[in-house]
Amino acid sequence: MRAIIPLAGKGTRLRPHTHLTPKPLLKVGGRPVMSYILDDLIELGVREVVFIVGYLGDVIREYIAKEYPQIEAHYVVQEVQDGTAGAIKLAEPWADQELLILFVDTLFDADLNLAKTLPKDYAGVIWAKEVEDYQRFGVIVTRPDQTMERIVEKPKTPISKLANIGLYFIRDSKLLFEGINHVLSSPKNGGEYFLTDAFQYMVDKGAKLLVAPVEGWYDCGKPDTLLETNRHLLTTGRGGIAAGTKVTGAEVIEPVRIEEGVVITGGRIGPNVTLGKGSRVTDSQLRDTIVGEKAVLERVDLHDSLVGADVQATGLKGSVSLGDHSEVFAE
Repeated sequence: MRAIIPLAGKGTRLRPHTHLTPKPLLKVGGRPVMSYILDDLIELGVREVVFIVGYLGDVIREYIAKEYPQIEAHYVVQEVQDGTAGAIKLAEPWADQELLILFVDTLFDADLNLAKTLPKDYAGVIWAKEVEDYQRFGVIVTRPDQTMERIVEKPKTPISKLANIGLYFIRDSKLLFEGINHVLSSPKNGGEYFLTDAFQYMVDKGAKLLVAPVEGWYDCGKPDTLLETNRHLLTTGRGGIAAGTKVTGAEVIEPVRIEEGVVITGGRIGPNVTLGKGSRVTDSQLRDTIVGEKAVLERVDLHDSLVGADVQATGLKGSVSLGDHSEVFAE
């Protein structure tokens, strides 16, 4: 089994943080978003991954080579942003076996082992999460046997509440790429081609795609949802205070994640705060905030904020989004 991971997006909703760091490598719960997914793949036994790269692709390559040398990585550059079908099409040279396709804007609690136990008469699995705000998503309409009938983008009426989360197992890769080629041959949507249309092609040709539920689905694609996901991770195992952290005269309200070499003097930290390695925080109040490595904060009062690595900030109050190496000094 191989995995395909599209990574070519520019992450515009997370600027300025994605000016220097690809969106999949932004940290949540103290780790890059993509690392959680790669660990799941390794646990499943997947050792070969096709990465569809583009913007800041060299940073992705360096990270994989350093942190995941056990992965046999293939890279292909998506020169034209023509949608999810166009991205997956680029992986066709490696698509001669069963495939997992994973979009890394989100984290999920899903049983990927289903890919190993799926009955032979199924062509694949689409994982989905039941949501109340179904109008925001592509939703999956299922048959009584829980196979896909169709996918509808952002429906105005409640035909389904099963949101497509961007996680797929495809056994019949030949039929998938037949569907992708069909989609790419029919221009629409302003030149953007959707992978879900290829799944619809498969179903229309008689393929059975099982729709499987996930326990949890956590968005990392924009600042507010990244902070929500950080809160979830801190309360489910990623919180804690590293040994050797220096806390003097400060109140710490859990859950928090305070990493090695952090120095806190005065103020109040938490809840739902991550402080990266080597950061220094003095006479400050932080809640619902992610702070990068080696940041220096003095007399700040921040909430619902993203503060990059090597930031220096003094006297700020409110909610901010500061990219790496920013310097802001307020009176």
